[in-house]
Amino acid sequence: MNIGLFTDTYFPQVSGVATSVLTLKNALEANGHNVFIFTTTDPHVKKGTVEPNIFRFSSVPFISFTDRRIAYRGFFEAAKVAKEVKLDIVHTQTEFSMGTIGKYVAHQLKIPAIHTYHTMYEDYLHYVLNGHLLKPVHVKAFTHAYLHSMNGVIAPSMRVKKLLERYDVEIPVRVIPTGVDFSELNADRHDDVRKKLGLKDSDYILLTLSRIASEKKISRILDAMPAIIEQYPNVKLVIAGDGPDKQELEDQIARLTLEDYVLFTGAIDHEDVGNYYRMADLFVSASDTETQGLTYIEALSEGTRCVVYKTDYTEQVFDNDELGKAFTSKEEMLADILEYMKQGRSSIPANILNAKRKELSAERFGQQVADFYEDVITGAAGENNEGNND
Repeated sequence: MNIGLFTDTYFPQVSGVATSVLTLKNALEANGHNVFIFTTTDPHVKKGTVEPNIFRFSSVPFISFTDRRIAYRGFFEAAKVAKEVKLDIVHTQTEFSMGTIGKYVAHQLKIPAIHTYHTMYEDYLHYVLNGHLLKPVHVKAFTHAYLHSMNGVIAPSMRVKKLLERYDVEIPVRVIPTGVDFSELNADRHDDVRKKLGLKDSDYILLTLSRIASEKKISRILDAMPAIIEQYPNVKLVIAGDGPDKQELEDQIARLTLEDYVLFTGAIDHEDVGNYYRMADLFVSASDTETQGLTYIEALSEGTRCVVYKTDYTEQVFDNDELGKAFTSKEEMLADILEYMKQGRSSIPANILNAKRKELSAERFGQQVADFYEDVITGAAGENNEGNND
């Protein structure tokens, strides 16, 4: 198949969506498909840079997320390119600029279009006038309008599928969790991260890795640190990433006098994240807005146990305490962290880790998406809209 992936965010931008799109691209190409990326321009990509099968369209920073881009033109150009490469299907990864362009291309070429619903927008309404302008009912109407006339939608988790059902979405919905390309995580393997960060071998490292923003709830982890330090004074919390809420977290650290126990790394290059996961003794995420949980899947794949906020999806991933635990309250989070710290440094048994890697692999992800494409093209998608949820 000739497949067009339309996304507002792509490398070198760092985000869960960008990672998901790259993983899907590589997995589909490994199975013999031709994949073409339609995305925005990026100031970090020099003009004239040759990127095979990647087409970038003029863009500007998004209003509330200045590290994200919005294309302001490209409808006719994208349709022309899509016709030349003979696209069989359009797969949009955003409801905004490139997503709208993708829908237009599918209509012009009279080919199917599907969408992956990556973001639970109800969790982000506070970014727009502190939640006073947009309400959940507006998100429902917007989602309905965007998905109208499309041929199918991928939900990365059951949580997303239930949301789309609540929105009364009528097109076929297939639950397909995003996989992890383990070869990418190991591409630049080295073990000097602790040394680079000035950490001791005797330090017990808690790691959280994400965009530093309010919805990631990193402040909840900081709130738990004094109680952890009281029992394990050799603990260090490494906050990997960057974002708009860094100053607020630094102020919180000062109020709690945690300066000697918390370390910010700044943004991490994608090819280096595997080394950070391997460096850590325990990965912690307090975010309650995750639809895919890519960071904790990546951490698991490197053999690092996790303590994460509980969702429908985490129940599928953390089905064995050897892998990690999911919590619903700050008290549970603290208890889970302390329980693993009490066990000391121990590895996930190889048989359990390998089985989970296979379940969460990029290969499985790519095959499930390709199967959905085939069903959509042949008109069979509606007969199996539950997807492969085993």
